[in-house]
Amino acid sequence: MKSLAQGPNYRKIFADIIEMKHPEKKHRCSNILEKKKLSVLDVVELNTIIFGYQPESQKFKSYDEKAIKEILNHQLKSKLSNTQLAEIYKLSRNTVTAWKRKYRY
Repeated sequence: MKSLAQGPNYRKIFADIIEMKHPEKKHRCSNILEKKKLSVLDVVELNTIIFGYQPESQKFKSYDEKAIKEILNHQLKSKLSNTQLAEIYKLSRNTVTAWKRKYRY
């Protein structure tokens, strides 16, 4: 029996959307959909590939701790400023600053 706390099956959701509405994007999404477990960043990337950038839906994004740390590590490795990182991930600079304070980066 599956646990209800497991969350949505994003792999199935995106596979169905691609199959029904955007079969031409299947090749671009296949590498991500083949992963054993999709991260929050994978879901955001799939959404961007399939639907394009939609600024009005950006305020509803949420990131788990693992994704936040991955984003902040990317900033350290790439030596990006908060502004540059915010631009890449479509975040506010205040969000980046708050994450850095919370996770002590």
